[in-house]
Amino acid sequence: MTLSSMTGFARSGGQAGSATWAWEVKSVNAKGLELRIRVPPGFDALEAAARTRLAARLKRGTVHAALNLQRPKPRQTARIDRDRLDALIAAVSEIVPSPRVAPATLDGLLALPGVVEIVEVAEPGTDLDPALLEGLDAALEALCAMRSAEGAELRRVLGERLSAVSALTARAQAAPGRTPEAVRARLAARVAEIAAAADTLDPVRLHQEAVLMAAKADVREELDRLAMHAAAASALLDEGGAVGRRLDFLAQELGREAGTLCAKSGDAELTAAGLALRTEIEQFREQVQNLE
Repeated sequence: MTLSSMTGFARSGGQAGSATWAWEVKSVNAKGLELRIRVPPGFDALEAAARTRLAARLKRGTVHAALNLQRPKPRQTARIDRDRLDALIAAVSEIVPSPRVAPATLDGLLALPGVVEIVEVAEPGTDLDPALLEGLDAALEALCAMRSAEGAELRRVLGERLSAVSALTARAQAAPGRTPEAVRARLAARVAEIAAAADTLDPVRLHQEAVLMAAKADVREELDRLAMHAAAASALLDEGGAVGRRLDFLAQELGREAGTLCAKSGDAELTAAGLALRTEIEQFREQVQNLE
């Protein structure tokens, strides 16, 4: 499986009947999957279907999907309430004419409230949902392609960072200051310094302190875990898919081991390798934040 980033943008548009539409879908980084869908009023069922489609293809990221729909204004026509008009004509015909009042006319009767109503003529029924969902599928496919392309580039960058981590771990493993002779020399110098500063010193306590100092100076476990975590991260890159969270966890563990290595180091070469490791691991983690 390939890797995917969490950032991307896609757009698709088309026409169905007299309506034109366009989908815009974009995604950005997030801890989980958050879907924000905006559709015109009256398309609630379409929103639910769109949510299902997006959730099936995407695992992480904040995803914004917006549908812009344009339809021509409906044609209007006049509808006459025949029953009301007939009733008015009948009522007027019963009125005795008067020279002081002009007789009722048809246009006057039609102007009365409720006699004539302006209504919109519905267009022939067209189910837009299938076409709109096909358009969403096209936009989603383009979005996934963009995320996959960025994921391939991230795969290359992350692989380079892990190679650097492995090389620095090997450099730390080979540091001259880690040899038993170098450790003994540092301990001997430290013990001599302590002995010279004290008038009386318990040999047993001095031996215990020397053993403790030797244990604290041993970084074999940190180096072993650095190599193990780097190998696990490399395996996840090869596995592909939605591995961003697991890689982020491994990046945290790598950083923790590199920090402990620097804290325990008593050798300049080993410290330099540890500091370089922390830099590479931090860059690795920054890029991992973009992965799905």
